[in-house]
Amino acid sequence: MEKGIVIQGARQNNLKNINLTLPRNKLIVFSGLSGSGKSSLAFDTIYAEGQRKYVESLSAYARQFLGQMNKPDIDKIEGLSPAISIDQKSTSHNPRSTVGTVTEIHDYLRMLYAHASRAFCPHCGKPIERQTTDQIVDALIDLGDRTKLMILGPVAVSQKGTHKKLLEELRKEGYVRVRADNVLYSLSDEIVLEKNKKHTIEVVIDRIIIKEGIAKRLTDSVEAALKLGDGMMIAAVVDGNDHIFSSHFACLDCGISLPKPVPRIFSFNNPFGACPACMGLGSSLEADFNRIIPNREISFRLGAIKPFPYNKDTWLYRQLDAFLEGYKLTMDCCYNDLPEKAKVEFQQGGADLLAFSYTNMEGETKEYHRAFEGIIPMTKRRYEEAWTDKMKETLSNFLIEKPCSVCHGARLRPESLAFRVGNKNIAELSDMAVTDLLPFFDNLELTEKEKIIAEQILHEIHNRLTFLINVGLDYLTLSRTATTLSGGEAQRIRLATQIGSGLVGVLYILDEPSIGLHQRDNDKLLDTLKGMRDLGNTLIVVEHDEDTIRAADWIVDIGPGAGEQGGRVVAEGTLEQVEAVKDSLTGQYLKGSRYIPLPKKRRTGNGMALMIKGASEHNLKHIDVKIPLGAFSVVTGESGSGKSTLINEILYQGLSNIKNRTSYGNAAFEAIEGAEYVDKLVNIDQQPIGRTPRSNAATYTSLFSDIRELFSQTSEAKMRGYKPGRFSFNVKGGRCEACHGDGIIKIEMQFLSDVYVPCEVCHGARYNRETLEVRYKGKNISDVLNMTVDEAIPFFENHDKILRKLQTLQEVGLGYIHLGQPATTMSGGEAQRVKLATELMRRDTGDTLYILDEPTTGLHSEDIRKLLVILQKLVDQGNTVVVIEHNLDVVKVADYIIDLGPEGGDKGGEVVACGTPEEICKVKRSYTGQYLKPVIERTGKLMKEYHGND
Repeated sequence: MEKGIVIQGARQNNLKNINLTLPRNKLIVFSGLSGSGKSSLAFDTIYAEGQRKYVESLSAYARQFLGQMNKPDIDKIEGLSPAISIDQKSTSHNPRSTVGTVTEIHDYLRMLYAHASRAFCPHCGKPIERQTTDQIVDALIDLGDRTKLMILGPVAVSQKGTHKKLLEELRKEGYVRVRADNVLYSLSDEIVLEKNKKHTIEVVIDRIIIKEGIAKRLTDSVEAALKLGDGMMIAAVVDGNDHIFSSHFACLDCGISLPKPVPRIFSFNNPFGACPACMGLGSSLEADFNRIIPNREISFRLGAIKPFPYNKDTWLYRQLDAFLEGYKLTMDCCYNDLPEKAKVEFQQGGADLLAFSYTNMEGETKEYHRAFEGIIPMTKRRYEEAWTDKMKETLSNFLIEKPCSVCHGARLRPESLAFRVGNKNIAELSDMAVTDLLPFFDNLELTEKEKIIAEQILHEIHNRLTFLINVGLDYLTLSRTATTLSGGEAQRIRLATQIGSGLVGVLYILDEPSIGLHQRDNDKLLDTLKGMRDLGNTLIVVEHDEDTIRAADWIVDIGPGAGEQGGRVVAEGTLEQVEAVKDSLTGQYLKGSRYIPLPKKRRTGNGMALMIKGASEHNLKHIDVKIPLGAFSVVTGESGSGKSTLINEILYQGLSNIKNRTSYGNAAFEAIEGAEYVDKLVNIDQQPIGRTPRSNAATYTSLFSDIRELFSQTSEAKMRGYKPGRFSFNVKGGRCEACHGDGIIKIEMQFLSDVYVPCEVCHGARYNRETLEVRYKGKNISDVLNMTVDEAIPFFENHDKILRKLQTLQEVGLGYIHLGQPATTMSGGEAQRVKLATELMRRDTGDTLYILDEPTTGLHSEDIRKLLVILQKLVDQGNTVVVIEHNLDVVKVADYIIDLGPEGGDKGGEVVACGTPEEICKVKRSYTGQYLKPVIERTGKLMKEYHGND
């Protein structure tokens, strides 16, 4: 083998001094159990070293603007190419980022609209052409004989400042008069404009009376005004209206002039293009009355207004008391008791002045005469004026995001939307699915001149749209906000962007690109990865998906176990070479000597069912869906087919509103029948278990409370009088006060990202010296937090309560995580399994509905086998499990499948098939059935061949 990427002595995290040589220009897959060390080798070692070496090659000046990566614990790496990491954590949190901006398609669209669009009047809809000087002169003469005009050239439009320099320049150039903010001034006078206000200044070019023979003078004045006003001019009729003209685009009938179509006016991230109402966001946060007063039968005194608990001395309630008194009501009434007029005023505010007294924080009591503000505007104002993050976060629960009332979500100014290509403005194009955009551009009719201008632009747009389709994202729209994308979708968008760059000789490192993909989409993804390889790139893919592993040129299996039991190269080579290694779990699953068996009998449920009627949210086509209770149901379908909408937004939120009296937004469906048969509802999603490093698996599961209780019972702790709170890093007493129990100190860098360094006092232990002197079986509380779950099980074997929780975490495949591992460093799959373990620790009541969204994310086949044992056990206990899943090893063991589709986006949203896996396989229209059939047949053969081996 030619010399490739040579790795010597890799010891990062749990890696055991790995020596490895990887071939160049190949598709390489790193496989192994969750926590075995795949990411440590791929991202924390190979990528980190490649990035570090690249940054070190730059000048000191350039390096100050780039985050320097720490040197990984490794002896040597040779043969590294420039490395690009495409992981799932780098999703954008910027509400201005969209699919279009991330893929750069929006940039090409802006260029297309700037050079090949046609203008239409926003008011009357008539086509608009640029106006010539002769056309403008004719329009002015048509105003009629004896019409008095001022010909003005605008030099500043809505610009802040005193404009002294501009006015002085106009004086020097010989101009006599200006109109500033519709007021005429002589330039010989001192003109004072407020510095912090926006001003519009127009130069008076000429004053004219329309009469015979005036055309020559009028032409000269119009040309001068257009030149000064950069193509814009105003003809102001004395004691009449202004007429705006443009040598660019203007509608003479409506008196509307459009700006010159340049790329910036089609950008919602530029003030020249962004809707002024929402600043280009397309939406705004508005207070939701249903959240503010969810129960309209509760009196104001008993806390009907949720954001503001009742306190008779606060500003709101002093005002409200006076408001109610005007209607001869008291605080003991509820919202429904108010007359209709009062309800409107209570929500939006009233005009009548109310007399009331209020005592401020300094103890001063004053009399006020104010109109009632209205609970909706007050809630929004309080949110905007909130001076603490906690207050802002609390009030945000009572606000919802609504489309902008001005641009209706288009994000752009009306003038920008007046330009069309193929009879569609840029916002309408952005709202089309990728799969519909391709034929739109292929069939676009342009003039010969436009074709020459747009040829290269359309080529780039076509390529990028094709790349998105090839990575299974054909259902997305370009206007889709990046923050709403899943980790897998965001990763594949970045992958499509990289393909579009056409780079060669690059080392790409990807993290489970198959996550969230239907098998049909996965085939397209594999073709894409092979295409990148064939360009002359090396791809390292951390992956569990069997099809991806089989498609690899070279496989590196890390293991044999997770955490401390991992970190070694168990097998490497081609598919056949890895299958031949008996110690490789991956090899055993690939060969078929280990497999996930089919159930001996599929459950039919307990006879009851949930029935969702008329589901029509997003792309769902008014469907009725039956979910049997007491069974293991799997919802399948292509990406974007409506699975998450049906289960998370309709089933979970709808049932929660019924069972738990929550106030989730009203998704579009008619009814959910059978809710009375569900005792408890549990949604185990992939949202983080905490937003700060202080949250971890031990705190989330309450395991840490039990451990703190145990430490407080030691003889040393009793002698010192230490209570369980002493062993918490969140409160004063036992924690290190230098770092407030974080173990690290944040150093804010002026031009760089913040740097975190270990605390110099506790050296990362999080506790003060006195607390760390208390030991249990030779370990202090910091030592215990640094243990993995696997290490903690034998350590706490004599404590049933703690042991049971640890064993549950181990059962869900989290034996490798440290008890004190910050929640912020956990993947979505790990967070989901922590939540699942927490639910399993609770006492089972039966009749519980468990909802899981892709629980196999980040799991090896062996981990999936263990997870399925747990889920099947839940169903055996009388519960119902509903899973959204693409993994066919999970789909094949389901009792009941609901297959949505047939495709994604507008082509999805239908129920393609329902029934057992065998029944789904018979439905020709079901893509899931097509891919499931050979998997069931292969598993059946393996069960006969290895009878009794599971």
